[in-house]
Amino acid sequence: MERFDLIVRGGSVVLPDGATKADIGIKDGKIAAIAADLRGEAEREWNADGHHVLPGMVDVHVHFSEPGREHWEGFATGSAMMAAGGCTTFFDMPLNGIPSTVNAEALFDKARLGGEKSLVDFGLWGGLVPGNEEDLAPLAASGVIGFKAFLSTTGNKEFEAVDDMTLLSGMKKIAALGKVLALHSESAAITNWLKEEKEKAGLFGADDYLETRPIIAEVEAVERALHYSEITGCALHFVHISSAAAVSRIEEAKARGMNVTVETCPHYLLFNHDDLREKGAVAKCAPPLREQEEQRKLIALLAAGKFDMLSSDHSPCPYDMKDPKDHNLFQAWGGISGGQFTLLSALELALAHDIPLENVAAWTASNPAARFGLSDRKGMIEVGMDADLAIVDLNEAFTVTEGNYQAKHKQSLYIGHTFPCSVAGTIVRGNVVVRGGGIAAAGPAGSWQKPKGVPASDRELSALQPKG
Repeated sequence: MERFDLIVRGGSVVLPDGATKADIGIKDGKIAAIAADLRGEAEREWNADGHHVLPGMVDVHVHFSEPGREHWEGFATGSAMMAAGGCTTFFDMPLNGIPSTVNAEALFDKARLGGEKSLVDFGLWGGLVPGNEEDLAPLAASGVIGFKAFLSTTGNKEFEAVDDMTLLSGMKKIAALGKVLALHSESAAITNWLKEEKEKAGLFGADDYLETRPIIAEVEAVERALHYSEITGCALHFVHISSAAAVSRIEEAKARGMNVTVETCPHYLLFNHDDLREKGAVAKCAPPLREQEEQRKLIALLAAGKFDMLSSDHSPCPYDMKDPKDHNLFQAWGGISGGQFTLLSALELALAHDIPLENVAAWTASNPAARFGLSDRKGMIEVGMDADLAIVDLNEAFTVTEGNYQAKHKQSLYIGHTFPCSVAGTIVRGNVVVRGGGIAAAGPAGSWQKPKGVPASDRELSALQPKG
């Protein structure tokens, strides 16, 4: 009789063609068997009867700010938060840390910290900023997931927005490296000019903020990036897209055969501009939450399969940065804290709009893994894949409180929101990290995930050794 390390029994396992009741046998961190009535013994068993088992979420867009700003969010608290939400792999963005991840040295330092502290697996983005074009090839060879650049002002002196010449030359190099460029797509010229006009008039409220970042600013930036992609051949990934008009331009590019993908975030689907009006800076992000009519359009586009993936864009900060003097909303940090809730949000939307659960698995796991070179081990429940599982209860509601939100800073737009479902457990490469809503792991279990085909170097292995 075959022996396993862990058997997850009796759950409704979400596979690409639908959910089926099955047992999952796990051995040496891999899925070793899937069967309706798995015969075998195991050191441990998990009774998943009445629960659904999805592939662990791959969140391609989080900001953990370490090194340098761990007091905003670091790998320890950030990964615990992601695990509590059914996420088994996250990709950390290159900005907000000091230094930003714009060269190989910074990459290795961040990877070492992640390996020491993260409860779940992680990938790392590299940055494209003015002056670092010669660092792109070493970053690619060292294992970055892809590159990130801003077309709007970042507010971060360590990670500046690209000008058009940097963007074009960087895209040419990234194309030659076979990598993907992720873009924050809002027109700096439009948003900065409108912001200056509001400031001159002494207008700093919620409606004023929305008016400085109109949909046309997102569309202009998307269109410009697509034109540059046609010239350079660079693959693009558009992050946190917030408007139907921008999605339309991306759909047209896909129809022309361009190598382009697009994500949106749960906060654009579950919330709208009324929340910024009512709750203030805790609901401020860029692009901003849109009006309710636009929110409905985005939900319809998600249901129609027009978004390739969902990501959290978890962007935390100490709360005093969300509480500026004189209630000037323009001075507040622009980011939503909510990395724990992406899978729950996807499930809420699926249940509310009769969307199959296999679509949720595609948005949150298989599509991200495939796009960024991890599909040989992540993103699907299949024999031979990493045993990364999210076990969810579709019948037990979960209300977000400061007590059950695992992030470093507890203030969030999601506080008080009730999801119709909950995460019962999270398993990372066979390690039970979350059980019964609480962290079950004894210590860090995560490892740096690089795209397939990128080997470990001696330099990398040396850099990843704990210091001291």
